[in-house]
Amino acid sequence: MIASYRQVGNIKGGIFLVGICLTIGIFSYTNYLSRELREDNRAVVKIYAEIIANAVNDESDSSIDFIFENVIKKVKFPIIQSDRNNIPNMWTNLPKNISTSVQIADMLKSMDDINEPIPLLFERQDQEPIIFGFLHYGDSHLIQKIKIWTYIELLSIAVFVFIGFFGFSFIRNNEKQHIWIGLSRETAHQLGTPVSALMGWFDYLKNKPLNLEKVLPEIELDIDRLQQVSRRFSKMGSDPEMEIFDLSERIKVTLAYLKKRMPSLGGNVKLINNIDGGIQIRANGTLISWAIENLIRNAIDSINKSNGEIVIDLDQDSFHVKVRISDDGCGIPNKDWKNIFRPGFSTKKSGWGLGLSLCQRIIKEVHKGKIYVLDSKINNGTVIELTIPNK
Repeated sequence: MIASYRQVGNIKGGIFLVGICLTIGIFSYTNYLSRELREDNRAVVKIYAEIIANAVNDESDSSIDFIFENVIKKVKFPIIQSDRNNIPNMWTNLPKNISTSVQIADMLKSMDDINEPIPLLFERQDQEPIIFGFLHYGDSHLIQKIKIWTYIELLSIAVFVFIGFFGFSFIRNNEKQHIWIGLSRETAHQLGTPVSALMGWFDYLKNKPLNLEKVLPEIELDIDRLQQVSRRFSKMGSDPEMEIFDLSERIKVTLAYLKKRMPSLGGNVKLINNIDGGIQIRANGTLISWAIENLIRNAIDSINKSNGEIVIDLDQDSFHVKVRISDDGCGIPNKDWKNIFRPGFSTKKSGWGLGLSLCQRIIKEVHKGKIYVLDSKINNGTVIELTIPNK
């Protein structure tokens, strides 16, 4: 249970970390693109500055006017040409709401805050060049769009993190509620057989008190079964202790107990034992017995007819022990062979989908084995096989 909560914390932390990484990545890449585009713009403005500087030798201002009107105005970003005192002379691509001299001067200052102005130099032979003006330029529409998209992307990331964080919490809380209800039903299911049997023995002894010695062994079995249920649930969420035991004998005891109580479980269903003795295994006996009993009970529930058969086989090789449980019940659709082991999935109207998922957890996670549907046909039964490493 503690490990499960740690996993939840890790997932939430992972979602938050992904959001931070995406934010840093977007900011870094956006700044990189903006710098590259600004460098391109600056290179273009420098060329224009050189063209203007070369044209100042013409005594007429017509050359400069021609360059500004026919070359500079074709660029896609705002440019202001000023004199050496930063008083605007000509401009292009300014926003439509910028029209007065004060507004243009303010625009010039805001451009200088973003990009350093490029001086217009008049070269003199054997003398220092004279600055006769500046070209001020701002960001292009593309850079401005990139900035806007950055904020949109960051907002999207924030929404993603919010939905992921709280959505996962909502799903997790619903899942926990479902599991708690399911565990309550599983507890009632586990207690049902021995409690019903004890009530039956009590009624029997009221009518035939002299037969106490005859039914006492069966009462002891039911009391022992109640203790087993307690041990089973006490081991949930804790590290199981492994022991070497005779699996074939353990299954025979389970079958013998269920056979005598079959009228309250499944009417005329026959439990056929095809198990040879002497098969040893190192595992947690309490949990393995729980898993096998759950599989047998599930097989009993799948048989809707007045009589049916459940066959239990046990094989062993050098590496594995295989338990095979076959029934002639209603069968499982092909598409649900894997789904039946998923928590919450059930083919029964009153089921909560925890029995088989619990079996999978015991076999797969605790004992590093496998559990799967070996074969199943609608109305012809199902074969479920579990494989446990033989160490």
